[in-house]
Amino acid sequence: MIRSMFFLFFLVFSYGWGQYEYEPSEAYPFGRPNPNAPKEILDFDNLIGLCDCISETRNKDQTWAKPNKMTWEFKYIMNGMGVQDQTLKEDGKHSGSIRQFIPDSSKWYVHYYSSTLPTTILSAWEGNKKEDKIILYREQKAPNGMDGFYKINFYDITKNGFKWLGEWVNTDETISFPTWKIDCKKRKNTQKLSDEEQIKAATKAFSASYLKQDFEAIAKSYTADAKIFPNNTPIISGYEAIKKRWSNTAGYTPIAHEIIPEEIVILGDTAHDYGIYKGKNKKEDGTEISYKGKYVVVWRKINNQWKMYLDIWNRIKE
Repeated sequence: MIRSMFFLFFLVFSYGWGQYEYEPSEAYPFGRPNPNAPKEILDFDNLIGLCDCISETRNKDQTWAKPNKMTWEFKYIMNGMGVQDQTLKEDGKHSGSIRQFIPDSSKWYVHYYSSTLPTTILSAWEGNKKEDKIILYREQKAPNGMDGFYKINFYDITKNGFKWLGEWVNTDETISFPTWKIDCKKRKNTQKLSDEEQIKAATKAFSASYLKQDFEAIAKSYTADAKIFPNNTPIISGYEAIKKRWSNTAGYTPIAHEIIPEEIVILGDTAHDYGIYKGKNKKEDGTEISYKGKYVVVWRKINNQWKMYLDIWNRIKE
């Protein structure tokens, strides 16, 4: 009974793990937008990544304080269905937020938290992208009791950075008092790895999935029309057949696996690489057997993700 429950848990866990392809990963350190998310998920696309910023706030006498250096990082979370950001400031006053677009109200909802003012109830802003700006509001009275909002503006948004302004406005926005401004420059090469780095990351992920015996993830590392060419077998084609082939580990447990590319050649949305693989299996009687082989893989870029199309390998006798 216990073994059956454990096996069921393992299958559920393995299936779930293989579904999280839009989460931050080695190939995509800030995640990717999920195609099933509302189209507005792309409102923050140019902000995704890591920026170096200069932040300025008001002193108590309403003069502008000395500029404060900070980093601002945006990434996709919840498997690409939402956005999370975090600021790390030179003065130690860090903060962050979770951003979700809710189609029923056609609005972004942003829940804010900070290291200096921890709270059991997170403050929230709501709003939309309007033309080339993202504008969010939260009700807030002025010190004299006048009704109004605290208004947040993301503007001058490009792939190279953005500007941000926090201001108090009255209800018809005829009065404005800026209290916080931030200017951000995007760090280069932070949003994703190069094609070669992505392929190297994909090979590492393959080995990790093999050791976990996550056959769902292994099969998803191939294109839908992929072919594999194992030792002494006919060509195996298609998702289900490839998954079945890799799940055939009866009689042993893999305890080590490594793929070592010797050359990777990128040709547009196609690539090929060759190299050496090696590993170790443990048999049911406890005996450990090491092995080594050579391989050639042809890759295809599908929806901005490198997947194996042809996978050929065979053992090297030692």
